Amino acid sequence: MKIETKIAKFNEPLYLESGRLLEEFEIIYETYGTLNEDKSNVIIICHALSGSHHAAGRYENEAKAGWWDKFIGDGKTIDTKKYFVICSNNIGSSYGSTSPLSINPSTKKEYRLKFPVLTISDIVNAQMKLYEKLGIKNAIAVIGGSMGGMQTLSYAIEHPTFAKHYIALACTAYTRPWVIALNKIAIEAIRHDKAFKNGEYLKDDLKASGLVGLAVGRMAGLIAYLSPNLFNKKFGRDYVSTDGLYELFGRFEIEKYLEYNSYSFPKFFDPLSYLYICKTINIFDAGRNKDKLEDSFLKIEGKLHLISFKDDMLFFKEEMEEIRDIMEKIGKKEQTTYLEVDSSSGHDSFLVEVEKFEGHIKNILLS
Repeated sequence: MKIETKIAKFNEPLYLESGRLLEEFEIIYETYGTLNEDKSNVIIICHALSGSHHAAGRYENEAKAGWWDKFIGDGKTIDTKKYFVICSNNIGSSYGSTSPLSINPSTKKEYRLKFPVLTISDIVNAQMKLYEKLGIKNAIAVIGGSMGGMQTLSYAIEHPTFAKHYIALACTAYTRPWVIALNKIAIEAIRHDKAFKNGEYLKDDLKASGLVGLAVGRMAGLIAYLSPNLFNKKFGRDYVSTDGLYELFGRFEIEKYLEYNSYSFPKFFDPLSYLYICKTINIFDAGRNKDKLEDSFLKIEGKLHLISFKDDMLFFKEEMEEIRDIMEKIGKKEQTTYLEVDSSSGHDSFLVEVEKFEGHIKNILLS
């Protein structure tokens, strides 16, 4: 599989929904496969909160492949022998696109807490500027899960002629109090961690020592990303063999799992980015704050494909069903498909249980 990683620089303002702007910005992105002569074989991939542009394949000496490697590659569901796939790192994120740690051209200092709050629409509009620079006017499909699914809905509503298919997995039309509450744990834990220093921490310090506040916030997320049934099956009431049952801080295996996967997180993911991304997710509303979601979904011209997961405890399947019901109510039933996956890995099923929906997506791309 041909993989290329590039950075696009934009010496022009990006006007934001908030009324603020980024005077200039950069997007790091990765491509897979080969763009055909008429640029008609493009598929766009949108990533989730902690994802990146590295969606598939493996860098030299890299132990772990890209986050959707099961899904994207030569001969896979998104066949890179056939399609030219683009995955951009969202602006505001930690992996190389313009973020709170970027230099503000006006002050010549890092933005830090002076970075503007972004919306999903802002992220999508920045990506559209990338495609314009690449000379890409249309895509076969836009595909994303979780926060990437929010982006997919934004593409479908705000750029309705860009793609033929918009495939949204494990997402919602607007963020409910449940997710906002989970994000609040992370926000408060980060803000009140003394090592955070009101956003003025030294990056090298976090790489060396991490940030307990972000680790705690990540634990809250991990609990919602999986499911009670998966916890029961994978961990049960197993106790760590080296810990004493009657030691106050002795651990069950589930506690060990949360520690292992959370305390390493701040060493590679920036806490300021996490704060800003949580805010972006919290304020997401496909209705753009209109009284009725129908007003926004009426704008959709392409085909909208919704995939929910039965045991998703972050964005419940009922939230995806609501989108389907709205599309049917406004007379767009023929433009809509809906699949409920009998999943067993919770919200993360869209990443790890690809075999349960890959045939469905293959058929969509052939239609």
